[in-house]
Amino acid sequence: MQVHRYFVDIEATVDELWQLFWARIPHSESGDVTIDILHPGDAIGEGLVRHCTFRVPRYLLTGGKGQSWEWLTEVKPKESWKYNAVGRPLFSEAEGRTRLEDLGNGITRVHFSESYRAFNPLLRLLLEKRVHAFISKDNDRLIKESLTKGVRLLRAARAKAAANAANTAEAAEAAEGNAERRSGQRPSRAPGTGGGAEAATGA
Repeated sequence: MQVHRYFVDIEATVDELWQLFWARIPHSESGDVTIDILHPGDAIGEGLVRHCTFRVPRYLLTGGKGQSWEWLTEVKPKESWKYNAVGRPLFSEAEGRTRLEDLGNGITRVHFSESYRAFNPLLRLLLEKRVHAFISKDNDRLIKESLTKGVRLLRAARAKAAANAANTAEAAEAAEGNAERRSGQRPSRAPGTGGGAEAATGA
């Protein structure tokens, strides 16, 4: 069995990273990794099931593509969660945990750990260590890249939404002011009115 541990510091709050991890977008891609949500789980993501594809060494004769089916449990919102997976190649099982640590000043440390075990004893002896090292190296790079990019996009979307809300509020306020001004205006008197009755009676 192989074990890998890794952490990375991201310039983002725990709340922001939680939103990224748990957006539960039906289909997403980051580099050579794709993730499809097969079942979203409950309100906090407990029981989520996903299918992932990722790079593996080409000598495994699958065109350099691996895949896994993963389910998430032990979800503690904005803190940690666990996943179990089966994958190929190699035909294997894995268990991983992710934990968010608030370092203060808008920085969060993301802790990631995974154990990996090939089912076939011979392949476990010959290839397990090499294959898992290859997958883990890619994962470490992609975690940092995807989170950094995700935070940037999240903040841009928030800024755009805030600007749109401000513009809408200003437009509504201006429309309300115009309506008040119109309602406050007295209707003008039509030409020739006033004095007509007196003229008709000769008074």
